[in-house]
Amino acid sequence: MTLQGHEDYIHCLSLREQQRECACLAVRTARSGYLRTGSQTHKIEMYKYEECARGRSTQVDQLRLWWGPHVIIMAPPLRHPTTIFPIMESQQQVMFYQDMILSAGQAPHINHCQITGDIRAQIPSSPCSIYSLSINESSPENKVLTAAGSSSKIDVFTNFRYRAFSLSFT
Repeated sequence: MTLQGHEDYIHCLSLREQQRECACLAVRTARSGYLRTGSQTHKIEMYKYEECARGRSTQVDQLRLWWGPHVIIMAPPLRHPTTIFPIMESQQQVMFYQDMILSAGQAPHINHCQITGDIRAQIPSSPCSIYSLSINESSPENKVLTAAGSSSKIDVFTNFRYRAFSLSFT
């Protein structure tokens, strides 16, 4: 099957298996469509929203996160941003975790945000810029968050509210 419509290269693709839907993000547009029929369900011209320019996406249930210059939430149907987070620096990683959104990028901290758009906390980290956030999902009782970036250290957060220790690589 071929999903048509994008004129620029696609740099992000998100799948919603239960709904058999996919969302594609290109330089200027975001589109979603049904995998079964190939029909387009929604289209956003991202270039019309400065907050959405040069973004990437992730999703959970009925919410999609787009990030790049800003972190925003778009709830289906994808027609316009519903929540824009007051984070000034560009974000490299954004993820849902329980009732919050974790984001990190060109600043030495991890943002803990609420879905309403409020920043709950900014947790200091070793790297000046963070390129990778990861949560150990395989152990329900021993979840850890790790952050790595422009540093020889990988930060480990055991309760996500403070850095427990850093692994140093020299």
